[in-house]
Amino acid sequence: MHMKIINDTFNCGLRTVVAKPEGVCSQMIELKLFGDEIVDVAFYGGCNGNLKGIAALAKGHKIAEVKQRLSGITCASKMTSCPDQFAQLLAALEN
Repeated sequence: MHMKIINDTFNCGLRTVVAKPEGVCSQMIELKLFGDEIVDVAFYGGCNGNLKGIAALAKGHKIAEVKQRLSGITCASKMTSCPDQFAQLLAALEN
């Protein structure tokens, strides 16, 4: 499964990336970065409480750290998960 970035903008040093995950319940991820630090992240669709928890834990941390922690997590019988899709987005932004 591959993440599709649908918007990537910069405004006053703040980078906002909107992406569409694949193979999961979440329909969209909106990520705000300042350099390599996650300022905010919101998931649209999916398991609301769990995704709010992931977002809260990611805030204030570096891309590499969050990517490492979430990469490879699966959901039920799926080969990916919302956290794994988020990690894939972070990996794409590191390159």
